[in-house]
Amino acid sequence: MFKIFENLVDPYCDYPQTDQPPTRIWPFLREYLVPFRKIFVVTGIMSVVVAVIEIWLIYYMGRVVDLLSSDPAAIWEQYGTELILVALFILFLRPLAQALHVLLLNNSILPNVGTLIRWRAHKHVLRQSVGWFENDFAGRIANRIMQTPPAAGEAVFQVFDAITFSIAYVVGATLMLSDADPRLAVPLLIWLTLYGFLVIWTTRRVGPASKRASDARSMVTGRVVDAYTNIHSVKLFAHNERELDYAKEAIENARRTFQSEMRIYTIMDATLVALNGLLIIGVVGWALLLWIDGEASVGVVAAATALALRLNAMTGWIMWALTSFFRELGVVAEGMETIAQPIELVDKIAARPLEIGKGKIEIKSLSHHFGRNFGGLDDLTQVISPGEKVGLVGRSGAGKSTLVKLLLRFYEAENGRVLIDGQNIADVTQDSLRDTIGLVQQDSSLLHRSVRDNILYGKPEASEEEMIAAARKAEAHEFILNLQDPQGRMGYDAHVGERGVKLSGGQRQRITLARVILKDAPILLLDEATSALDSEVEAEIQNTLYGMMEGKTVIAIAHRLSTIAQMDRILVLDKGRIVEEGGHADLLHQGGLYAQFWNRQSGGFINADEAAE
Repeated sequence: MFKIFENLVDPYCDYPQTDQPPTRIWPFLREYLVPFRKIFVVTGIMSVVVAVIEIWLIYYMGRVVDLLSSDPAAIWEQYGTELILVALFILFLRPLAQALHVLLLNNSILPNVGTLIRWRAHKHVLRQSVGWFENDFAGRIANRIMQTPPAAGEAVFQVFDAITFSIAYVVGATLMLSDADPRLAVPLLIWLTLYGFLVIWTTRRVGPASKRASDARSMVTGRVVDAYTNIHSVKLFAHNERELDYAKEAIENARRTFQSEMRIYTIMDATLVALNGLLIIGVVGWALLLWIDGEASVGVVAAATALALRLNAMTGWIMWALTSFFRELGVVAEGMETIAQPIELVDKIAARPLEIGKGKIEIKSLSHHFGRNFGGLDDLTQVISPGEKVGLVGRSGAGKSTLVKLLLRFYEAENGRVLIDGQNIADVTQDSLRDTIGLVQQDSSLLHRSVRDNILYGKPEASEEEMIAAARKAEAHEFILNLQDPQGRMGYDAHVGERGVKLSGGQRQRITLARVILKDAPILLLDEATSALDSEVEAEIQNTLYGMMEGKTVIAIAHRLSTIAQMDRILVLDKGRIVEEGGHADLLHQGGLYAQFWNRQSGGFINADEAAE
């Protein structure tokens, strides 16, 4: 039975993706919750049915009290069948209605709403550009992805568990009292008006306060995760106290915002107690006066008393439900600041897969300054022939890494074009572009998964033999066989830790190389590919790298000039422009910037400070 209700909605169903999600909360939720429309209608109806049954029970208990004033011997004879039917209704039909309501709410809606929103939000965020991720804390992004779905689910839950139920209950209570005596509805309506003002006062303040508190919690998460991610730097520079102070600032801000939110609830609770006293005295007192005047029966007094006490018990729950509803909407609104941001770097509508030929790269008047007036590339034009191996040299900030990012279309170029085999990379799909390019970076971070998973990331459909062959070429197979993680997994099944922290820099780099070797892309980008390796291992891997380059178009960035001395051509970048180009020997003969780099190297690296002087 549970599976029937749990599978009424598929949270992973197809939906029309949009690059511009709604930025207002109601359109946002309405778009996400389209698959639940029919379920919401049925659940709303069941909420009303459950409320009506509860009101009817109170009404019927009043009738039972009135029946007790009759001759006991005649009650069973006259009302026996009625009492049996009511008993059967209470024993069987009432639990059935309640069970259906709870199944829809707890099993159809709650698990699937959160799952659907989390899945779609994660899917949307993954489509964002690299630059988008570089402008925020990874921890804060993750926190918003994690806290928004349960908040939305809780808001939906409160709508059907409390709000719809309470509205139906209050309306039913008013009608019941009016039916007994219209004057009994007067104190209830007065109380309801005052209660409405309190609800409005509270909800107007809870939403913004909750959003501020949620944003403050996300900042705490962002700062804490930032410290954990860079724990080596924290320990290396002995900055425990500095990081504690940095986190304390955010934690204290979270405490203050939470205190402000809790003040609202305290005022609400104190006011609510006073209002509920007015409700009890008004309804019960008036019913007693009517009974004294002979205008109401004992059953009416009993029903009015039961109803007033029930509303007294419910009002706190209803108020908390309403405030919870608006509080959770505040959390959703805060999360929308991340998951509702538009996708700015998108494939064109008519984008087609890149059709790779020989791997010719044409760079035409390419400029990119990251929205600033300095740094990056400045009107760069260059042609890299199919199969040509080109080295890139330059000081930090000369534009080398910017060029790599633009070739991969991690950013949209501000001016100019990049063509691969005559096709503008802005006109092809991003996935097909990156499928044709293998990249080995200086930061050889790995996924917190097994060695096998990390290598197969380059070609998921590869066989075990192909994966091991790639690891052998990267000089990684032997050390992989000796790996063991804390859970006892060994060899290719061993997990490498977050960003590969359980491995040495050289080991991480060799697994990265194995991944790219397995990918076997026709264009190869090397961004300080051997920077983490010692000289002996580098010498062993150099042959592997040159083997990888065979038949490929290669662009290699290096400060260790010995690693690119054998390239067909070397380009020297300075301030975003190519200032020298040629072979290693030719550039040394010219006596320019490259010759200075070569002469001022220590251990094969560019001395960037001396070069700058």
